[in-house]
Amino acid sequence: MYGERLARWEKAVDWPLMVAAVLFLIAYATQILISETGALSAVAEVVLWVTWVLFAVDYVVRLILAKPRGRWFVRHLLDLAIVVLPMLRPLRLMRFLTILAIIQRGSGSVLRGKVVVYTVGATALTIFVAALAVLDAERGQGGTIQSFGDAIWWAFVTITTVGYGDFVPVTVTGRIVAVGLMVGGLALLGVVTATLASWLVEKVSTEAHSAATAAQVDQLRAEIAELKDLLRTRSDEPVGRA
Repeated sequence: MYGERLARWEKAVDWPLMVAAVLFLIAYATQILISETGALSAVAEVVLWVTWVLFAVDYVVRLILAKPRGRWFVRHLLDLAIVVLPMLRPLRLMRFLTILAIIQRGSGSVLRGKVVVYTVGATALTIFVAALAVLDAERGQGGTIQSFGDAIWWAFVTITTVGYGDFVPVTVTGRIVAVGLMVGGLALLGVVTATLASWLVEKVSTEAHSAATAAQVDQLRAEIAELKDLLRTRSDEPVGRA
């Protein structure tokens, strides 16, 4: 769509960037969960910077190779956000979970299976990353979120838009993460609702089609019976003389 050179580049760097995303997520989690400074924290910091550079180089190369460049830039603002906020990059890992959709039957079921698996996987990863981000922002700031367990509970409550109020972010960064999770929760609800509606429509359509087919078979049987009676009646009539 944006040129053969761009397609070849994306195919070549896809797996290396996936590995970089995994390393980034591990390093990011390590820095947050192991707050004390040391060799492990220093290694995690190096990994974060190296993977960020890889993501930035990938974005710049794709922007250069894309044709038309302006349209590609407008339609890939999320990729720009991924470079600005590298924590979003691991969300691309969820595309591989769509392999589980092969257990579905029929084209509609396969599409629905992809949506469900992607949604569940992306939501779980979003909760995990958001919990890390809010813990990093809130820890030591006098708020109620001071441990990873509290952060995970807060993330679950927030993304489902329940809002118990037992854990509340007090920093600007924490509140920005909360807004993102709220929007994500509404999007998740929309996806689940749309998927359920699609399943119901498909089910009703299938049952209606099956009912129509059964009615047509009964009608054909009735017509065949009438034809048999007509032929039997004709065969019983006496043959007239010329």
